[in-house]
Amino acid sequence: MEKKEFKAESKRLLEMMINSIYTHREIFLRELISNSSDAIDKLYFKSLTDDKVGLNKDDFAIQIRADKDNRTITISDNGIGMTKEELENNLGIIAKSGSLAFKSENDLGEDVDIIGQFGVGFYSAFMVAKMVTVNTKAYGSDEAYQWQSEGVDGYTIEPTIKDSVGTEIVLTIKDNSEDDNYDEYLETYRLESLIKKYSDYVRFPIKLEKSITKPKDDDSEETETVIENETINSMVPIWKKNKSELKEEDYNNFYKNKFNEFDEPLAYMHVKTEGVISYNALLYIPKRPAYDYYTKDFEKGLQLYSNGVLIMDKCADLLPDHFSFVKGIVDSEDLSLNISREMLQHDRQLKLIAKNIEKTIKNELTKMLNNDRPKYEQFFKEFGMQLKAGIQSSFMSDVRDNLKDLILFHSLKENKMVTFDEYVTAMSEEQKYILYATGESVAQIEQLPQADLIKDKGWDILCCTERIDEFTLKMLMSYKDKQFKSIADESLDIETPEEKEEIKNKSEENKELFNFMKDTLNGKITEVKLSSRLKSHPVCLTSKGQISIEMEKVLNSMPNQNKVNAERVLEINPEHSVFNSIVQAYANGDKDKVTKYTNLLYSQALLIEGLSIENPVEFSNLICELMN
Repeated sequence: MEKKEFKAESKRLLEMMINSIYTHREIFLRELISNSSDAIDKLYFKSLTDDKVGLNKDDFAIQIRADKDNRTITISDNGIGMTKEELENNLGIIAKSGSLAFKSENDLGEDVDIIGQFGVGFYSAFMVAKMVTVNTKAYGSDEAYQWQSEGVDGYTIEPTIKDSVGTEIVLTIKDNSEDDNYDEYLETYRLESLIKKYSDYVRFPIKLEKSITKPKDDDSEETETVIENETINSMVPIWKKNKSELKEEDYNNFYKNKFNEFDEPLAYMHVKTEGVISYNALLYIPKRPAYDYYTKDFEKGLQLYSNGVLIMDKCADLLPDHFSFVKGIVDSEDLSLNISREMLQHDRQLKLIAKNIEKTIKNELTKMLNNDRPKYEQFFKEFGMQLKAGIQSSFMSDVRDNLKDLILFHSLKENKMVTFDEYVTAMSEEQKYILYATGESVAQIEQLPQADLIKDKGWDILCCTERIDEFTLKMLMSYKDKQFKSIADESLDIETPEEKEEIKNKSEENKELFNFMKDTLNGKITEVKLSSRLKSHPVCLTSKGQISIEMEKVLNSMPNQNKVNAERVLEINPEHSVFNSIVQAYANGDKDKVTKYTNLLYSQALLIEGLSIENPVEFSNLICELMN
C-alpha cells in the first residue's frame, strides 16, 4: 500500500490550521456534518432528474455514532460519495473543494444549498483525531475506496468494500493529555449539544445513536439497554418559514428557548431580503436589558448562519452599538467564507446586511413609538440611555439623524415623556430655543430658580435627569433649526426689551459693587450680574461657554479625568430684599457685611445646583451670625 504525501504547501496549511486558525476544537463536528449535507444535496439534486437514484428527500440522513471502547466517532451519510479521483482531488489537495466546483458547474436553483465552498473544513477533524479514515462509494460506481491519514505525514488510498452509496468518516480520537480532555467528544450528550448548537438547521435529519435503558416488554421490573437512533436537529429553522405559517406564540417560544429568556420579547422582526445580498433574519427587542448589559463584560452581536449552519455565536459587526440590545439571528447563503466558515473572507456582504438591519430596527422602533406609545416608553425606560449614547458618542451626522426622533425627555409642562418633534410643535412663536434643565429629578428641576420666568411665560422645559442627557443635546445642537439651550445658560436672552433696559441701568449703577463681590469670591466666578429670570429666589448660578455646571460635575466625577471648570456667573434678583440689603451695606461702607452676604449667596447658589459647598462650618457660622 503506497503512502502519498501532501504537497509542501498543503502540509504547512494543515499544520497552521490545526494549531492556529481554528479557535474552538468543537467545530470539527460542524464541518463534517456540513460536508455530509453537501454530499446529500448533490445526490438529491441528481435525483430530481435521474430516476435511477431511487431515493426521495425523506430517505436522506446523516448518522453519527460514538464508540467509547474503540475511541471512535463515525459520521456517515447516504450522499453522492466520491470516486478515487475525487478522493485524491478533494482530500489529497488541501483547500480543493468539490462543493465549490459542483456549485459552479451546475445551475442548482433555489432548492439545493451547498454549505461548504472550501475544502479546508474536513481537516478540522485532525484537531481531535489522531487518525481519520474515509470509506466512500460514489453514485454510479461499483467500486469503493478508503482514504486514511494520521495528519501531515500523508495519506493512503486503497480499494475497500462498501455496500451502499455514500461516505463514512471514522475519527480515531486522540488520547487525553495534561492540558486536553478529548474524552468529552466520545460522550453522546456532548455530541448532541454540538449538533444542536451548530447544525440544528441542516435540512437533512442528523441521527445520533444512543443507548437507552427502558423497562422490558414483559411484566417484570427488569430493564434492558437498547440502541436507538434519535433525530437531533430541528431541520427547518423558523426564520425560513413563511410568516403566514407562524403565530406570535411561535416567535415568542423560539425567542425564549433560543436565548434562555423567561420574558416574552417586546417586539420581533422577521425579515426576508433578496437582492444584491440575500438573507433571512429574525430579530428581537428584549423587554429588559441583560444582567450585564451596562457593563464592560457585555458582548453584543447576532448569531450568524450560512445556510442553517452556525458560523458565529455573536457577530458584533451586524449591530451598531446603539442597537446592541437586539437579539436574533441572520442566515445568508451569499456570505464569502474562508477557512471553512471560521473567518469571513470579506466584510462587504456583512456591511450591507448590517446597514439593512439597522434600518429594520429603526423602522420597528418608529412604528412602536407611533402606534403603541406605552410599549415604546417601556422600551425607552430600559434602553433609552443606549440611544442617547449613540448620539453622544457618534461624530457621524447620519447616526444622529437616525436616532434623534427616537429620543424621549420628560416635559415639565406636560408632565409626560415627549419627543423633540412634539416639543417643537407645541412651542409658541416667540420662543427661540428648545429649553432644558439638568437635575437629579423632575421635582428638583421644577424648583430651580432659573425656571421661574420660563414657567411664567408658559414655556416648556425638557428635564435632563441622567448624566448623559446634556452631552446628548450638546452633540445634537439643534432640532428643526431650533437650538437646544439650558435654562442655566447665561446668554438665554428671554427678557423683553424693557426688562433688558431696566437691568442694564441697574447694573451700571451697581458696577462697583459687583466688581467687589467678584473679587471677594476670588476666581470662583467669572461675573456677578443682575438677572430678570429670577422671581422668588434671591440668587442662582448660570454658566458661560460650552461647559455647563452639570457637565463640570459629570466630567469631574470620572476617574483619571483632568479637572474642568465651567465659567460660573452669579446672578442676583434685583427685586429681592437681599439685594437691597447688600446695596445698603455697600453704600454704608460695611464691606465686611457685603463679604459675608456674598459668600452666603454663593454657597446658597451652589446648594441649589446640587453642588457641595467648600466650607460648611463657615457657612453655618455665617447663618448663625446673621440670625443673632
